[in-house]
Amino acid sequence: MRNPLLDVRNNRWWADPLTWVELFAMSNIAFLAVDIGLAHAVNAFANPAEYVPVAFSLLAPIVLVVAMGLSGIRPALAGDPSPRRRLARALGLFVGWGAIVVGIAGVLFHLDSAFFDEQTLKNLVYTAPFAAPLSYAGIGFLLLLDRMVDARSLEWARWVVLLALGGFAGNFVLTLADHAQNGFFQPTEWIGVIASAWAVSTLLAVMVVYSNRPLVLLTLVVMLMQIVVGVLGFLLHIAANLGEGGASLWDRILYGAPVFAPLLFADLAMLAILALWGLARNQVEVPSIETPNHPAASMTV
Repeated sequence: MRNPLLDVRNNRWWADPLTWVELFAMSNIAFLAVDIGLAHAVNAFANPAEYVPVAFSLLAPIVLVVAMGLSGIRPALAGDPSPRRRLARALGLFVGWGAIVVGIAGVLFHLDSAFFDEQTLKNLVYTAPFAAPLSYAGIGFLLLLDRMVDARSLEWARWVVLLALGGFAGNFVLTLADHAQNGFFQPTEWIGVIASAWAVSTLLAVMVVYSNRPLVLLTLVVMLMQIVVGVLGFLLHIAANLGEGGASLWDRILYGAPVFAPLLFADLAMLAILALWGLARNQVEVPSIETPNHPAASMTV
């Protein structure tokens, strides 16, 4: 017999981590248009291919909004009987696969530089940030996950933990390489490296021992600290750019410390917190029910 209280709970879109993960993915794709636009403006979009991720980030959110208009914020799973929801799912999968292609292509383009001519640590540090385009791939996998795995399941929550873990691992590489360019001139530049390494180790632990409530709580505290690190880094980067002289404000923003880069700590921490919400929800009752937004489906990709 279906529990009406559970049906009411599942109809509250704001009380479902899946909803916020979908909004997270859409907002991140949209914001990447600004971030990538600034990064590629440094060389005035010398390669026409540099317009591709910006165009994708402008168009993809529109497609996702259309999909949400067809089926609601929470995406459908395979086998949904509604034609509108099946179409919405197909649109979401299209954007997801497109983001993965853009991300992988971006990595190849970024590495097609001095690093391919001579594989040295110096060329790896001073070439275009090769891991940055993987942001698209991570968002793409997130969109695929929401449409292939039931978000009420433990598997879904653990996949989101894994994607947040991958994001922090990439952020560790980016932070280390970016700050190595000036030889860690300011001691505060080590904060981001240490914080991202801490996040990676904590998420790796909760990925393996996901049923340990004290560990999940500790991971939540670590993620809240990552948000603080991100905001602090954002303010430090702004201060560093404002402190530079002899150039216009636009040039200092464009060629100085990347203003938005530290906010990736806060961004990934919010994704990890949503994953922890999913883990915590599965440590209490999760009866098997069918709702219009979540038809019964396989728990594996």
